[in-house]
Amino acid sequence: MPPEDFARLRPHLEPVDLLTGQILLAPNARTEHIHFIETGIASITAEGANGRVEVGIMGREGAVGITPVLLGSDRIPHNHFIQMPGSALQIRTDALTAAVEESPTLRKLLLRYVLTEMIQVRQTAFINATHEIEARLARWLLMCHDRVDGDEILLKHDFLSMMLGVRRSGVTLAMQQLEGAGRIRARRGRITVVNRELLEEMADGGYGTPEAEYARLIEGA
Repeated sequence: MPPEDFARLRPHLEPVDLLTGQILLAPNARTEHIHFIETGIASITAEGANGRVEVGIMGREGAVGITPVLLGSDRIPHNHFIQMPGSALQIRTDALTAAVEESPTLRKLLLRYVLTEMIQVRQTAFINATHEIEARLARWLLMCHDRVDGDEILLKHDFLSMMLGVRRSGVTLAMQQLEGAGRIRARRGRITVVNRELLEEMADGGYGTPEAEYARLIEGA
């Protein structure tokens, strides 16, 4: 972000802690604040009569609540909650909107981020429809690994089953396969990425497209 654009936002930014399970944006609730995540991971989930499935994640590369606001709405029918605890910079929606109206460069940057979020969600839909659970799990762990410092990811199997939309037993078997192949090491509530290259192979082409688009649109801007 250009220094002059960050200067517009700085007076309105408030540091906040993010707790596991905390809802930052509830389905169809008015978006009062935007959260620029500094550490931790947030999940976007779609819910219905048959359960809840994760459709996207964001961490230090993104902002919770930015999509509906930038696209002219004040709400969205998906749940946004904290998957892994951390911290964020919070800003009121009206303050962000005012800054965007004043700065074309800020608007362009944030809209580019919205595009990367949309690309990730579409890629997730494609992978969930075409890949086996082992590849989907590998991709998901890689995405989490991108958003943490170090190689440890704090997650439980029941949470993973909900995120991937499969039975807990299926997650356990897939985890055992990844661990047996030397890709990860799993302990209760803790997963360590042992060999990222092998994990990318297991993802079977499912990982990389949204990440490349983020690099092109945001990091290369």
